[in-house]
Amino acid sequence: MPTAEVADRAGHARGRDAREAVVKRVAVTGLGVLAPNGIGTKDFMAGLCAGRSGVITSREFDTSRLASRIYGTLPECDLPGLSVEHSTGDDRVVRIALRAAREAITSAGLLDEDIAPERMGVVMANAIGGTKFMTEHFPQITGGGTAAIDVAAAHPRLHVAATFNRPAVAIADAHGIRGPVMTPATGCTGGNDAVGFALDTIRRGEADVMVTGAAEAPLTPFVVACFDVIGALSTRNDDPEAASRPFDADRDGFVLGEGAGVAVLEEWGHARRRGAPILAEVLGFGSTSNAFHMTDLDSEGKHLARSFQLALDDARCSATSVDYVNAHGSSTPQNDVCETNAIKTVLGAHAYRTPVSSIKSMVGHALAAANALELVACVLALEEGVIPPTVNHHAPGDSCDLDYVPNEAREERTKVIASLSSGFGGIHSTVVLGSPRTTGSGEGGR
Repeated sequence: MPTAEVADRAGHARGRDAREAVVKRVAVTGLGVLAPNGIGTKDFMAGLCAGRSGVITSREFDTSRLASRIYGTLPECDLPGLSVEHSTGDDRVVRIALRAAREAITSAGLLDEDIAPERMGVVMANAIGGTKFMTEHFPQITGGGTAAIDVAAAHPRLHVAATFNRPAVAIADAHGIRGPVMTPATGCTGGNDAVGFALDTIRRGEADVMVTGAAEAPLTPFVVACFDVIGALSTRNDDPEAASRPFDADRDGFVLGEGAGVAVLEEWGHARRRGAPILAEVLGFGSTSNAFHMTDLDSEGKHLARSFQLALDDARCSATSVDYVNAHGSSTPQNDVCETNAIKTVLGAHAYRTPVSSIKSMVGHALAAANALELVACVLALEEGVIPPTVNHHAPGDSCDLDYVPNEAREERTKVIASLSSGFGGIHSTVVLGSPRTTGSGEGGR
């Protein structure tokens, strides 16, 4: 074996041994959310518990030539910008992110805290950036798409709308955050991946506080058409609230949605010393790629299962410790079988005793923000002792034979929750959360 390789392996082993000795614990101390069925954490959780759907027929644009005309749409609400000047040049996704981040930072009690800005960071994912602003502005500078671009007519901040990191940067600017600022552009696993990045940043000691999550504003004809082309969306246009039906025999595709979910992650001892509310603990993260197909999934779900297992290993949790699985549950024929099999692979017989549900049945699929909304839902489930339902679940689909918490929320205290996600390109990621009531209250590593 080459000397360099021996040294490299020895270095990895030393790093692993040190990590196993002491791993910084990471708390969730604040939450913020904008979802189609609720603005703010209280309204959002009330909507989930009531099985309230936020899927409606489009009211924003002409859908006559689109196959899918129903979307998870945010209720009317105030959306801030950094300033009057800046907000007019920011895509809707930025304003959604700012609103959710403000709620999370406020609920964490950070507005009046004297924390070194260099010890705070932001990780905010998105899948399509400022597509809404770009596609709406393009006809204005091209004569309706018939002429060359008129640079003189372009908005002076057009370049800002084109950057994927704009939501993360806007949050950092608004709150004076000067630590690491990152934007995972990993598609529909982005929200989970953002949590994974933030978790590792705190564990490495590079920050004490990380504002993390994802935001998405994809409701434009262009984006809908992209998914229409591959037949991924539900066409149950005559019954919007019943269109997203994960694991159900009559599911016919996912419902596109918008929204943002943000969590404040904080080094455990730091949170304890300042008396912050500790809502949950982030126990572990795992990510894999299936290298199988851009949009298709293998029915066995072995690579999603590997992501799940890696997250449990990172969390030092056994399969039987998992009390609830928040499923990706996109309501597509392929995903729901793949995911069911992945859960059974990891949990074994325990899978049949474990509640599994998908909130996409109520809010649709908000791409990168989907699992950020789900992260908020999982923390609230731990905190309030309620498992959200999978609505529109009336007859289980083929090979979908687990307990999907059909149609009604369930009062049940949970200690460990796994939140699974999958995305186009074959990426899978899993986050494992624990209740602070059962993971301990000490300041040391675990």
